[in-house]
Amino acid sequence: MPNPWTGIGNPYTREEVVARLQSTVDSGKAIIAAGAGTGISAKFIEKGGADLIIIYNSGRFRMMGHGSTAGMMAYGDANAIAMEIGEYEVLPVVKECPVICGVHATDPRRRMWHWLGKVKDMGFSGINNFPTHTIVDGHFRGVLEETGMSVEKEYDAVNLARRMDMFSIVYVGSPEEAKRMAESGADAIIAHVGTTVGGSIGVTNAVVSWSDTIKRTQDIIDAAKTVRDDIFYLCHGGPINTPEDAAKVIGETDCVGFVGASSLERMGVEESLTSLTKEFKSISL
Repeated sequence: MPNPWTGIGNPYTREEVVARLQSTVDSGKAIIAAGAGTGISAKFIEKGGADLIIIYNSGRFRMMGHGSTAGMMAYGDANAIAMEIGEYEVLPVVKECPVICGVHATDPRRRMWHWLGKVKDMGFSGINNFPTHTIVDGHFRGVLEETGMSVEKEYDAVNLARRMDMFSIVYVGSPEEAKRMAESGADAIIAHVGTTVGGSIGVTNAVVSWSDTIKRTQDIIDAAKTVRDDIFYLCHGGPINTPEDAAKVIGETDCVGFVGASSLERMGVEESLTSLTKEFKSISL
């Protein structure tokens, strides 16, 4: 059966992205969304068959050789970095896979209605809430909430994107956040269980257990389901690093897909470049 989406390119309407993802699920396949920090990453992620490509500011740091958490720090304008990667690197080389823009909705310098208009005009087909305060906790999270940089702004941005006919795929770290995102109109919710393990710059100590990963993921899904029944649920982070790991979570929860950033882009580069260089260095004179 021919692919009905062949030849279509960005930007897509919200309904078109939803239809593409539903087609994937109906065919019995998991939805795979992948982060891209460079054009070449996006080009070959699409060639591999990804359903969505997400542009994160952290992708730039990741491909510089730094931890993805650098994207949460004041090392640059997160919105401008994501826009630049999309405009000059990813959108020019991606043929038909929907490209999603990471939006730092809590940036107090941005008028979200104005910024989302620019994101849509550039040709992105939707938004993702990254950098996100949903993965910040403790005292500092409380300070952010009290000083005008609340996660409420992320909910507002998702609601605005829905009104602007833009698809939204969002990170949450708790059932309460999942419920609020569902109320705000999110189309896909990603259960974020922590920084990804593995590789040269993955975490080793600050890792949640497998049992906690499965429970937290399903708790997030159950909370959102009390609001709506038309949301796609995906897993991300923590010990979920390989295709087998993702399959485990999908098999034991109501997830229908996986979002890979470090686990797809960074791990692929680290392993392949190391192995290929070793092969070249094995040449004898």
